[in-house]
Amino acid sequence: MSVLFRSLQSKMGQNVFHCILRRGKYKVNNSNENTPLLQTPPKSDQTQGERSASTEAEFSVKPCDLHRLDKGPAEKVKISSEEVLKLYREMQAIRRLEIASSTLYKERMIVGFCHLYSGQEAVCVGMKSMMRPQDSIVGSYRIHGWAYSFGVSALGVLAEQTGRHSGISRGKGGSMHMYEKNFFGGSGIVGAQVPLAAGVAFANKYKGNDGICYGIYGDGAANNGQVFEAFNMSALWSLPVCFVCENNLYSMGTSVNRSTASPDYYKRGDFVPGLRVDGMDILAVRAATKFVTEYCTSGKGPLLMEIVTYRYSGHSMSDPGTTYRSREEVADVRKSRDPILIFKQRVLEAKLVTEDQLKALDKDVKEEVDEAIRKSKTDSFLPDEELANDVYVKNLEPEIRGNTPFDNYKPRTTVTPINL
Repeated sequence: MSVLFRSLQSKMGQNVFHCILRRGKYKVNNSNENTPLLQTPPKSDQTQGERSASTEAEFSVKPCDLHRLDKGPAEKVKISSEEVLKLYREMQAIRRLEIASSTLYKERMIVGFCHLYSGQEAVCVGMKSMMRPQDSIVGSYRIHGWAYSFGVSALGVLAEQTGRHSGISRGKGGSMHMYEKNFFGGSGIVGAQVPLAAGVAFANKYKGNDGICYGIYGDGAANNGQVFEAFNMSALWSLPVCFVCENNLYSMGTSVNRSTASPDYYKRGDFVPGLRVDGMDILAVRAATKFVTEYCTSGKGPLLMEIVTYRYSGHSMSDPGTTYRSREEVADVRKSRDPILIFKQRVLEAKLVTEDQLKALDKDVKEEVDEAIRKSKTDSFLPDEELANDVYVKNLEPEIRGNTPFDNYKPRTTVTPINL
């Protein structure tokens, strides 16, 4: 038994352990049977001869655990070589961005909060790749990966954290507050984004634009009262919203068995149907997101999706992440369940892409992030007089108070508002 198995079992208890990381070479059903977890995903269903001549391959993914659903996402998924390259590049870019964020923080170029997304890349990249132009998300504070997936540049992410004018929010939002079209940013208040997602879904239904809103929250927010209030109102009004619990197994430094009496987060909606997905397998995430689209656009109301993943870093940069879990546990996941390495191995075995193609993408990503690092250190800060700009869409106040009553600022609009 691996160090990870022993560590998690001792901390979480046998039953909770098997519930949280449901994964295995044996078929997963909807019961509470204990099944082996953390196994290598199935290989491509193509033969060697077929793989060598094809630009598309079909893979098997493990079935999801279901709640109040007769059937779940497809267990066979197809993907093209073009899609593989795009997904691989995005995941690698986010991984490298977070390494850069960590370095900049340690150099004291980033101040304040900084929550890294390393290890969870398959969630945001997989979901965004299957979302439609009219779909949107409201996220939590661990938002860098989501921002990049929605089109924020590497410079936009890093410079925002260093407070430079070239940041996506001109340096005024910081690590948690980045925005883009249909990306309603992060939330510094735990769980506060969930009712906001219900509100965006209500607007979508009112406008009749067929859009789905995804409310992204963590296992730590799952016990908040406003989360259940949002479940209730969304079900009552049959809103097109998917509540997505990114379960990375730790709420700050508290493991799930110490923070919750029911670790089956996908069942937490009670009257809201749910499913649990392996968040370390990007193909499984894509299949689940496609299923969400079909469900939430059929008029059936909200859906709850728990995505089981893992964060390599501590809760934030001030947390080493080693006081409540062992270094061996993290190393074991990196070695056996890393979402990028798993995806790379599968697509290479299927001969959808070559090692040289992936190495070229690695080089391209490094150059992109290195340039973003340089500019995020040297670009200018906003002048003081711009602090009050873009606070309101329509400025009703002639002045906004500064540090004292004698240094007020005149607000102006300098950027085009989005998501109105």
